[in-house]
Amino acid sequence: MMEPVQEIRDRLFALQDPEYRLFQSRLMPTVDPACVIGVRTPDLRKLSRELAGTEQAAAFVRQLPHDYYEENNLHGLLIASLRDYGETVAALESFLPHVDNWATCDLLHPRAFDKCPEALPDQLFRWLQSDGTYTVRFAMGMLMSLYLDEAFRPRYADWVAGVKSEEYYVNMMAAWYFATALAKRWDDVFPYLTDHRLPVWTHNKAIQKAIESRRISPEQKQILRSLKR
Repeated sequence: MMEPVQEIRDRLFALQDPEYRLFQSRLMPTVDPACVIGVRTPDLRKLSRELAGTEQAAAFVRQLPHDYYEENNLHGLLIASLRDYGETVAALESFLPHVDNWATCDLLHPRAFDKCPEALPDQLFRWLQSDGTYTVRFAMGMLMSLYLDEAFRPRYADWVAGVKSEEYYVNMMAAWYFATALAKRWDDVFPYLTDHRLPVWTHNKAIQKAIESRRISPEQKQILRSLKR
């Protein structure tokens, strides 16, 4: 192993919390517990800030695939710290195929995407066409976090509804997207339920999540209960 990469791994193990390792492993059935070190997210964020922009970090992100869950999380946080849009997309293209769990996927929130660059929606659409479970989930998550306010366009909801997958972690994100959209853009997305435009599981899970939300009014929740399939 390259020396800078081993040094980073040593630093991760120095931050190990055995009890947290057990807790975290239970939350991620797709990850071998032997691949979990047990580093709390605030410690990972602090380490990523220390490493960002260094040659050591550059060597680390070139070393794919990683062996440990926390190495993937650190990689994702380093990508999130990039400011250049093109550099961020290129880094994600290399990294996303290696993401193997929901937690690493959902940790990814690139700083370069925050202002919704003009090219980003089309890039997210391309990722939605991927065969990779967590590439698709990541794209849906970005559409949910960045494009349900003033940047919303009806075609974005169409894109999410159009994803056909047997993968639990894709369908759960689709349900989460529509539950959030119901809270933010009720009039725009309510017809997806009344017109049965979502698969039954996603339809019902979106309703469940929306009913659990404090941002949905009691009257809206009553309507949603009547739409379960």
